[in-house]
Amino acid sequence: MNQLPRATDVFVVGGGPAGLAAAIAARRKGFDVILSDSAVPPVDKACGEGIMPDGLLAARSLGLDLSAVPGHVFRGVRFRDEGAGVQAVFPRGEGRGIRRIELHRMMVDAAIEAGVRLVWGARVAGLSSEGVRVGDRLVRARWIVGADGSHSQVRGWAGLDASNGKLRRYGFRRHYRVADPGDFMQIHWSDHCQLYITPVAPQEICVVVISRDQKLRLAGALSAFPEVRERLNCAEPLNLERGGVTISRTLRTVTQGNVALVGDASGSVDAITGDGICLLFQHALALADCLEQGSLQEYPAIHRRIGRRAEFMSRLMLMLDGRRTLRRATMRALQFEPRLFARLLALHVGAYSL
Repeated sequence: MNQLPRATDVFVVGGGPAGLAAAIAARRKGFDVILSDSAVPPVDKACGEGIMPDGLLAARSLGLDLSAVPGHVFRGVRFRDEGAGVQAVFPRGEGRGIRRIELHRMMVDAAIEAGVRLVWGARVAGLSSEGVRVGDRLVRARWIVGADGSHSQVRGWAGLDASNGKLRRYGFRRHYRVADPGDFMQIHWSDHCQLYITPVAPQEICVVVISRDQKLRLAGALSAFPEVRERLNCAEPLNLERGGVTISRTLRTVTQGNVALVGDASGSVDAITGDGICLLFQHALALADCLEQGSLQEYPAIHRRIGRRAEFMSRLMLMLDGRRTLRRATMRALQFEPRLFARLLALHVGAYSL
């Protein structure tokens, strides 16, 4: 706190991937940037840990080479539903499974190298017309970026909480050591939940259950997935189960005055899409361009365009949640015409336009 400057060009609230991406992008435009978070790195979070090819491309635009982070490549996506299955490879590029804690470490190092001033363990107490209050100190800032997650305080302080609907679901994650993690991200469907399996290392997978039931854990969910349960019975658990909330929410606007929101603070899509990391990278790039132009006026429209495809895919996939007849009819159709699934995957990763 004693080293906290009195003023900066850009003050980023939130030190997760969204805040770090926004800080790096702004710093690359030549701005003086401070990032503050009450946590101390490395920071972990329950998530599917798979980054799609368009997310890796957006990361490269930020100057981040995620191929250098410990992880595992996956070539495509596979859907499974009670013995039925369909899969497709990405039309271009590959995805990468990366442990969230490894991604955070790498981004912290990249922010330091870029010259971002990082202030850890400091709680932001509020905003003022002049800047940000950190503890009992005021830091003057030309621009304020809210990157403090789905329960964003910055969003509330700026009066940006109004949204066009919200769906809350619950996810629980655990890692397992396996002989062969495979080279596909897998989504297993049942009547009440989805099970994600992402290869994140040469002998490690990330397994996540997502449902509308906040009490459903992996042990209870596996009864609906006997094939996966048998596989995990032979696998070594590497950590304890960790939970989180996934929220689908579209804000009416993401700016107010000199305040702009990025990442989950700016609205979010359900984790079923696997698009969270890609979106926050794209938000950071778009916001940095607007800051360079000296105005946030265009950012809300650009932000809406960035999220449109992910929101469409989220709605499309969630139509199958809890609808057995529709889901099985869809799986039969995709098995009969696998090119349709390939086309949907291409749409999902931005290789095919809406």
